[in-house]
Amino acid sequence: MPLYELVKRHVSEAILFGHWPPGTLLPSEVALAQNFGVAVGTVRRALANLTAEGLLARRRKTGTVVTGRSPHHSLRSFFQYFRLHGLDGSLVRSHAKVIRVERDAGTPIERRLLELRDGVEVLRLHRVRGVGGIPIMHDRMVASADRLPGFPDTPGAVPELIYLHLLERYGIRISAVREQLSAGLADDADLKLLDLKPPAAVLIIDEVAFDQAGAPTILSSHRARTDRHCYVNEVQ
Repeated sequence: MPLYELVKRHVSEAILFGHWPPGTLLPSEVALAQNFGVAVGTVRRALANLTAEGLLARRRKTGTVVTGRSPHHSLRSFFQYFRLHGLDGSLVRSHAKVIRVERDAGTPIERRLLELRDGVEVLRLHRVRGVGGIPIMHDRMVASADRLPGFPDTPGAVPELIYLHLLERYGIRISAVREQLSAGLADDADLKLLDLKPPAAVLIIDEVAFDQAGAPTILSSHRARTDRHCYVNEVQ
């Protein structure tokens, strides 16, 4: 990974995890370069990218500040990819808890979409996302087990940031996502996992995530309650 991408990752995570909240004035480029052990030009390029993506803003006579918005649809900052924002548009920090890890042969549709060879199993993850202790969304993810050797097989050992883990452990960078959105009535699993009372509506996001080579890598189905949050999709 280029050095400026590493700097971008560290700065992005500091923002997305709340270490640098909205309005924070970043240290100077010289100070950041010394902190990261890189050239000033490397820091300047990383900050320019993050400014173009909306996480930062350059202010004359002030410096570089955190904006408080995050282009979650931009896959260039995909490590904390969460589509739901507060109803006022504010950035929210979610926490994901994996509740099930399984392996099986996969359905015919899953095998076709993932372009799996005969005999290759699929890895399944089921997790629940919460904001402020309130369950907001539950995700079912399917990937080729053959591409993820040694992936944790117990829920507590699965990293929270799946895409970041894929990059650091397996060299797989999620570079594009195709989504399909629909609305539906909450089923029994939705009612239980999202603490809803019937009848209730849920937002359904079905997606295919592709790696840097354009190969289908992860199939996901997200089901979310939207009484406290809204879906945000930014096109840049």
